[in-house]
Amino acid sequence: MNLTIRNESTEDIETITELTAAAFAQQAHSSHTEHFIVNALRRAGQLTLSLVAEEQGTLVGHVAISPVTLSGGEVGWYGLGPISVRPDRQGQGIGSSLMRAALADLQNLGAQGCVVLGDPGYYQRFGFQAYDGLQLPGVPQGYFQTLSFGGALPAGTVHYAESFAASQ
Repeated sequence: MNLTIRNESTEDIETITELTAAAFAQQAHSSHTEHFIVNALRRAGQLTLSLVAEEQGTLVGHVAISPVTLSGGEVGWYGLGPISVRPDRQGQGIGSSLMRAALADLQNLGAQGCVVLGDPGYYQRFGFQAYDGLQLPGVPQGYFQTLSFGGALPAGTVHYAESFAASQ
């Protein structure tokens, strides 16, 4: 696999939209609005990171990172997601490569930490853990996970950007 991870370009936007919609189309846990969320984050200027995985000139994956708000007022925290891999390429390490690159870039930006909503079995491989101190209302605690980049873990409620309510 000759995979390149890079920042998105304007030319990638339509492909990212299609790739994200396809990646979540058959997922039972999905709202099937992930592609709308990415576009809304982009329009709102809230995509702190938007990385693509490219192989031989073809986009095969994408990850979005955006700021989150903590009720305690702590700054420097981000939400990971959505992360998408083309359906015919899932299970081949592309998502893992995107995760490692995104987390490294966040640390290089001076982020304090990152949260994610998703399968604990997948995200624990990257250091995410359920943490009772941070909560996302309406979500079972085990599926909302936290990764600190070295500082103290804050406590309170996490709020994602309004773009996460996008439905078109």
